[in-house]
Amino acid sequence: MAWECSRHAQAIFHWKKTRHTCDTLTLMRSSPLQGLMMDYPLTITSILERVPQLFSKREIASKFPDSIHRYSYADFYARTHRLGHVLKQLGINPGDRVASLCWNSYRHLELYFAVPAIGGVLHALNLRLADDQLAYIINHAGDRVLFVDASMLPIVERLRGQIPCVEQIIAIPDAPHHEPLDYETLLAAAPAAAYQWPTLDESDACAICYTSGTTGNPKGVLYSHRAMYLHSISLAMVDNFGICERDVILQMVPMFHANGWGLPYAGVMNGSKLVFSGRQLQPADIAFLIESEKVTFTSGVPTLWMGLYSHLEAHGGDISSLRTGIAAGSAMPRPFIDLFRKRHSLELRLAWGMTETTPIATVNTLKSAQDALSESGRLDALARHGRASPACELRILGDDHAEVPADGSTMGELQIRGAWITKGYFNDPRPEAFDQGPHGELWFRTGDVATIDQEGFIQIMDRTKDLVKSGGEWISSVDLENLIMGHPKVAEAAVIGVHHPKWEERPLACVVPLAEHRETITKEEILEYLKPHIAKWWMPDDVVFIEAVPKTSVGKFNKRALRQQFADYKLPV
Repeated sequence: MAWECSRHAQAIFHWKKTRHTCDTLTLMRSSPLQGLMMDYPLTITSILERVPQLFSKREIASKFPDSIHRYSYADFYARTHRLGHVLKQLGINPGDRVASLCWNSYRHLELYFAVPAIGGVLHALNLRLADDQLAYIINHAGDRVLFVDASMLPIVERLRGQIPCVEQIIAIPDAPHHEPLDYETLLAAAPAAAYQWPTLDESDACAICYTSGTTGNPKGVLYSHRAMYLHSISLAMVDNFGICERDVILQMVPMFHANGWGLPYAGVMNGSKLVFSGRQLQPADIAFLIESEKVTFTSGVPTLWMGLYSHLEAHGGDISSLRTGIAAGSAMPRPFIDLFRKRHSLELRLAWGMTETTPIATVNTLKSAQDALSESGRLDALARHGRASPACELRILGDDHAEVPADGSTMGELQIRGAWITKGYFNDPRPEAFDQGPHGELWFRTGDVATIDQEGFIQIMDRTKDLVKSGGEWISSVDLENLIMGHPKVAEAAVIGVHHPKWEERPLACVVPLAEHRETITKEEILEYLKPHIAKWWMPDDVVFIEAVPKTSVGKFNKRALRQQFADYKLPV
């Protein structure tokens, strides 16, 4: 009897077990199976806390007017923890905005990490903005505390009565100053014990940058820890910037410009030696730092690269340590890509991005299939702006809102979506800046006009507002500029559209001659030089010679200023 009961119990157990297994299998087949992965925080704090175990002996160098400051990653780590204590004493709470008005330096790097790690939001101020725009973005962001290099205190003095939100100003001693709160004094008085960083959500904001405001007020882009972390990983990919521990990175891009293009975070994440350019960034300074610090990687806007090339031609210098140079921010004239390859064995990579894209979204690293290209074909490929980084998607839409063919010539509006692309502006709704995809997904409208080829490489042809519309057809001002800057007597060139009674607009070429050719260069030379390269209807109606092309606060050509300058210009009939 006991045996029968036992058999019965076993049968019931077997039935229940089988039924449970079947139910589980049915559930597995009817719903997605979730992975069993840890929730590791993708935060700036996680990047910082790699330092003591992995990179404590690596060096950080900062150029000052009369010296170079050097310290180790271990020093950086300890001072950043001290700065955490200082920020807490200043009353910084999660979500509070902390502004920096600083040059590229080790102290600015400390702010880059301590402010987000404590839960604050770093607002790196563009020191080249006009006073009214600086006051606007400080107030719009609601900055509570302002860290400022002492040499820029005169700017703050002019703004004091216009920025009531700022409760405290801390001077960073790069020059004599009279501010009662001193950065180094505060750090020296702070506890030496490690700061206990709060637990943060990776979706929390870590930084905010404002667009340069060439049209209307600047717009704020609020970055999350997750976006910055993933962006840093992408910069380490070989087909992107390839940032690694062996690198010596020259921070040539201003740290106030779109997170310094992400290099401060990617550099620390990977333990690279960092070299900060300081207050002066003339071609001679760039050449000196590359040669003396054996820089392997740097990036900058084309005007910096063009200036460096001219300096090397005139004064010499050794930049052979560079493995890669990145040019972005505006179009790089094709002749300079060729000249850097031939004269300095440096293959410049073009990249593209915006404040709204954290910023790097595409990088031009050629594919293996392109190794067989002819010399001319390779140069054509290198003159494009690259392909989308992983976790980013691109599309180019024509006037009919359909994607343009991947033929490398059909132009359309460039749109982007991805893991580090903004989905809105801070306290500034701009629904017109976004578009909806076929499945309801959000796309950011970049305002750039581009083409895409069969390999997936884009080429930025122009900003929509800078295209010249002549008789209903579009002319790329960027293409014309790049061609003109290939002329051996030309230093810079910018092309704008001016009013024409018949064709609506026609291109006007504004040309800066090289100093030694200012008295001899002619309009006819420029036009004759262009003839073999462009369609007749693309030919500029006139050429004017100017002293310099006006620049934006980050070194790009300021077409808006040129259009204002030549608003009443009468083209020759």
